[in-house]
Amino acid sequence: MAEHTSSNITIDAAPEAVMEVISDFRRYPEWTGEVKEAEVVEEDENGRALQVRLLLDAGAIKDEHTLAYDWVGPHEVRWSLVKSQMLRSLDGVYRLAPVAGGATDVTYQLTVDVKIPMLGMIKRKAEKVIIDRALDGLKKRVESGDPAGDEPRAEG
Repeated sequence: MAEHTSSNITIDAAPEAVMEVISDFRRYPEWTGEVKEAEVVEEDENGRALQVRLLLDAGAIKDEHTLAYDWVGPHEVRWSLVKSQMLRSLDGVYRLAPVAGGATDVTYQLTVDVKIPMLGMIKRKAEKVIIDRALDGLKKRVESGDPAGDEPRAEG
């Protein structure tokens, strides 16, 4: 079994609000840090992305790739690599679990394998950077109270 990197964070919002941000791929460049472009290339009948093209710049890992998404109930989404220039595989999952007080525990697991020779330690570090920045960005976006990314409204 391939080694993977995993981390989690608690977000002060319901799982549905968190999943709303996770599933809005077109806005990934606004909050993920590493994703510079995101284009949904195929959707299911409910409007959920089935394939997404991403332009990624994560330091040691720079690539344009397409991922296939599998929506596992309302609180989990998995993805795997369809095509890439630099990556051999990229598998990940977001798992959401409601916790007391209306918050959500978010677990992000990622496994990356590159086509070029790279020490496992460097791959794990790149995975960790991707995960930590994504979780931090996700938390900030969801907890801003404006998951759609609209301009803040003036208080009354």
